[in-house]
Amino acid sequence: MIRLDKYLADMSIGTRQEVKKYIRQGRVKINEDIIKKPEYKIREDEDKITFDGAPVAYETFEYYMLNKPAGVISATEDKRDKTVLDLIKEKKRKDLFPVGRLDKDTEGLLLITNDGALAHRLLSPKKHVDKCYYAEISGGVTEDDVRVFKERINIGTQEEPEWTMPAELKILEKGTVSRIRLTIREGKFHQVKRMFLAVGKEVVYLKRERMGALVLDEELAPGEYRKLTDSELKSIL
Repeated sequence: MIRLDKYLADMSIGTRQEVKKYIRQGRVKINEDIIKKPEYKIREDEDKITFDGAPVAYETFEYYMLNKPAGVISATEDKRDKTVLDLIKEKKRKDLFPVGRLDKDTEGLLLITNDGALAHRLLSPKKHVDKCYYAEISGGVTEDDVRVFKERINIGTQEEPEWTMPAELKILEKGTVSRIRLTIREGKFHQVKRMFLAVGKEVVYLKRERMGALVLDEELAPGEYRKLTDSELKSIL
């Protein structure tokens, strides 16, 4: 059971103080009865709550797939830049966060949720969850790079080495700017960019396409999002 004011605040009806005022004003009903006590305990899975006549369904967890656009940061809030949470207009929960981070100029798949246990499973280094990226590389990617990436590569310095796990690099198109697909099983800071810098090349475009079993919906334009389907959710839970 949960307090009525907490229920409404959790569902973004207002702040805790605001919803207490709404309740005392008689704007909230439980099973068609007006309840004016903010401390009233409700059964979130059984009782029917309405605010100004509109039903307010309780959701413990929310899961959104976002196609992150460039120029937006992977954070919950920021005073200067737009964040990925600013893009989720229909969210009910106030405790959503991005699972992992994509650089400001990186596009692609980002999971937004408030399920901390799921986030831990997807991000834990011990789980080795695949993360697949499409990238365009200045400098011309070679078969020698494929071999080096398959072994391991030092993205640190000689004095302070930082070795990556083996990664799968596929060359889609060769040229002065090569098109590639890279699968890694960890998430070091700026890892993809640092891996290519270590072999003398530069990432000029980067997009995450997959994280574990979750694949970016090609119908989502940059900046668009949707809730996960039941099958997608089952695949990662």
